[in-house]
Amino acid sequence: MNKLLVMVLVLQLAGCATARTLDAAKPGAPVVYSGTRLDLYAMNGGCCAKDRFGAQAPSYPGVDLPASALLDTLLLPLSLLTVIGVSFQATGGL
Repeated sequence: MNKLLVMVLVLQLAGCATARTLDAAKPGAPVVYSGTRLDLYAMNGGCCAKDRFGAQAPSYPGVDLPASALLDTLLLPLSLLTVIGVSFQATGGL
């Protein structure tokens, strides 16, 4: 059972659609629930994910869908602020 859990986590970290779309920064790409939308697009046979979302779809979108939906929900306030044009200067590090 532990090996299965490790494999699922590795697949999630290697291909999270939400992380891919947030990192893409493509003008005009969807922002709200972008990872979930990318997974659904790939599951429905979408041909050009790179052109539409600025990122490649994960290899296993059905496996990625629950984690992307959760992460997109957690990031919903930030993505809504981004859509309405509120910018903030976030910095990190030491």
